[in-house]
Amino acid sequence: MNQLPTLVIFCKRPLPGQGKQRIAATMGKAAAFEIATALLKCALEDAEVWPGNVVLSPASVGDKLWAESLLQREHRVVPQCEGNLGVKLSFIDQDLRQQGDSSLLFIGTDAPEHTVSHYKELINLFSEADMLFSPAADGGVTAMGCNQPWPELSGLPWSTPQLGTELVASCQSAGFQVAFSSACYDVDTAADLERLKVSLKNDTRPARQQLLQRIESLLD
Repeated sequence: MNQLPTLVIFCKRPLPGQGKQRIAATMGKAAAFEIATALLKCALEDAEVWPGNVVLSPASVGDKLWAESLLQREHRVVPQCEGNLGVKLSFIDQDLRQQGDSSLLFIGTDAPEHTVSHYKELINLFSEADMLFSPAADGGVTAMGCNQPWPELSGLPWSTPQLGTELVASCQSAGFQVAFSSACYDVDTAADLERLKVSLKNDTRPARQQLLQRIESLLD
């Protein structure tokens, strides 16, 4: 069985007027900033209790000190490079493998519906496949795991409904065995926030309850 996977969180520093543009378009920039901040806290909540190593990967080198201050637990910070998401994934993957990590689980900060049981499901898949994915309802993925270096990803249709299919095909074409967890959702629109009002209602994790309170105050 592989070592316990390292959790790698791709994160952007929440700033007023930046990020969550589809939410900002319908609810305003201030609301989008509040949601982005609350979503980040949910991902950090998961990182605090992750049973393996944790890496935070901020979007820019300038945010390295910011990322170093985000967690109470020991963690590493490896900033992303320039380029699309495929280029960034390969860059971070290579860097961490050079540091000795061999099993990596990549997530963003947009999937607060990731539960403890969902993470356990993903961890178990590392013993079954080279690459593993948590499919998203919009055709993308909410988590990407690898026991081997990623194949060429820079040419994939990132941020489109075709991404999940193309991503899996790329891995299979490279000869890798692929496995899937149960599906999940990410948060991009105001409609996604309406869904979270239901799905997070009985989630007792503190950051999820804080996110729920912000959503309710913004939507009501």
